[in-house]
Amino acid sequence: MILTGLALGAALGAVMQRGRFCVTGMLRDIFLQRSWRGFTALLIVISVHAVGLAALTSAGIIAPEYSDLAPVAVVVGGVLFGLGIVLAGGCASGTWYRSAEGLVGSWIALGTYALSAAAMKSGALRGLNDALHAPTLPLRSLPQSLGVSPWWFALALGGLTAALARRYLAAEKPVATLRRQPWRRPLHLYAAAVIVGLLGVLAWPLSAATGRNDGLGITTPSSNVLRYLVTGDTERVDWGVMLVLGLFLGAFAAAKATGEFRVRVPDATTACRAVLGGLAMGVGASLAGGCTVGNGMVQTSLFTYQGWLALLFIALGVGLGTRLWLRPAAPRLAGQESVRPVRPGEPGEPAAQARGEGAVAGAASVLPAVPSVGGLISLGGAVPERRDQPGGGVATLAPGRYRLDTFGAVCPFPLIEAKEAMRRLAPGEELVIDFDCTQATDSIPRWAAEDGHEVVEFTERGEAGWSITVRKGA
Repeated sequence: MILTGLALGAALGAVMQRGRFCVTGMLRDIFLQRSWRGFTALLIVISVHAVGLAALTSAGIIAPEYSDLAPVAVVVGGVLFGLGIVLAGGCASGTWYRSAEGLVGSWIALGTYALSAAAMKSGALRGLNDALHAPTLPLRSLPQSLGVSPWWFALALGGLTAALARRYLAAEKPVATLRRQPWRRPLHLYAAAVIVGLLGVLAWPLSAATGRNDGLGITTPSSNVLRYLVTGDTERVDWGVMLVLGLFLGAFAAAKATGEFRVRVPDATTACRAVLGGLAMGVGASLAGGCTVGNGMVQTSLFTYQGWLALLFIALGVGLGTRLWLRPAAPRLAGQESVRPVRPGEPGEPAAQARGEGAVAGAASVLPAVPSVGGLISLGGAVPERRDQPGGGVATLAPGRYRLDTFGAVCPFPLIEAKEAMRRLAPGEELVIDFDCTQATDSIPRWAAEDGHEVVEFTERGEAGWSITVRKGA
C-alpha cells in the first residue's frame, strides 16, 4: 500500500515542475512584485483541499487529529522557515523538485534540511524542540472553537478564492511562450494549483490506509529518508517517504522529457546560502509543525490555528529575507556609465560572483563560444570594457541593444536583474537576457507583458537554457 505514495508523489512532482509551482515565489512576490497573483494560487490549493477534506471527514472516511497550539514554536519556526526558503531558493517541495531539475544547490539545501529536521525530531536538537513546544494554548481549529461545521469555512474561502482568481485571470495579458509541442508547454499556475489540491485530497485516505493518519507532508518524510540511510531502520520507510521519493522521480521525468534538466553547480557563495537555508528550513519546519505543505496547504485547509499562524509568520520571514538578500546587482550599461579598459593580466569579476549566484556546469555547451572578460560578453569579437564596478553581466551588442547574462542565477535573480537593467534603457532599446532558471521562463515574459514591454524573440539554448529579447515600451 505504501507504493501508492510513490505514485501520488510522482504525479505531484510532475505537476509542480510543469506548473513552476513554488510557494516561496508566491509569498516572495507579495513583497518583491507587490502582486497577490501567486498567493491566489496557494489559496486555490487550500480551498480545493478544504472542500475535499470536509467531504471526506463528513463521510467518515478520514478522522484528522488536532493538537493544542504551541504559539512560541510556531511563531519562531515560521519566521526561521521563511528566512530559510529565501536563502535556499525554494520551499520544501520546491527544493525537492528543483533538485530533480539538476540544481546542485538544491541538493545541498535538501541534505541540510533533512539533517536539521532529523536533529530536531530525534537528535541533538530535540531538547530545544521540546522546550519551545512546551508552552501551549487550548486552541486547535477555528470550526471547533466556534462550534460550527468546517463546511462554512471551506465554502467561504472557496468563494473568496474564486473571486480573486477570476479577477487575476481577467486582467491577465498575453504572455510570450516558447514554440513547443503542447505536451512540453508549462501548466498554467492556477491549473497546477487545482491539481495539487486534488492530489492533496486523495493523499489523505491513501496515507491513512497504511496507518499514517495524515495527508501531504515533506519535513518528517525528508528526515525519515536520512534516518533510514544512516540507521537502516526500515520502520522509517512509510507512505510519506514514498511520497517525497515519488515527487523527485516525477519531477525528474517531467524535466528530462521537456529538456529542462541539466546539472548546474553553484559557486561557494550560493552553496553556503544553500547550507544555511536548508538548516533554517529543517529547524523552522520542525518547530512550526510543518512546512509550506504541511502547514501552508494541509493545516490551513483544516482551519487550524497552527496552520494559519504558521503561514502568516512564514510569509513575514520571507518578507524579511526578501528585504535582506534579494537586491539587484545594479547592472550598468555601456555608454550610460563611466568605464575603464581591462588592463592586461587583470583578473575579471564574474557576474555570477557579483550577485552571489553560482556558475553553471556545462554552460559552455549551451552558449556559443565568445570572447569574454569580467563576466561581460561580446558577440563582435572585441574584448569589452569592464565597468568600475561589476555590472551584473550586461554588455553592449550594438547601439541600443544590450545583453544580460544571468546564467547560473537562481530564481528570482534573473528577473530582478532584468528589471534593473531595463530600468536603465531608453524606450525602444532592446535587452537580450540569457538564463537557465526554469522558473524565469514564466516570470520574465510575464513581467514584460505586465510592464508594457515587447518580447521580440524567445528561444531555447540547448538543454535547460533560454534566451529572450525584450524591447522596452514607452
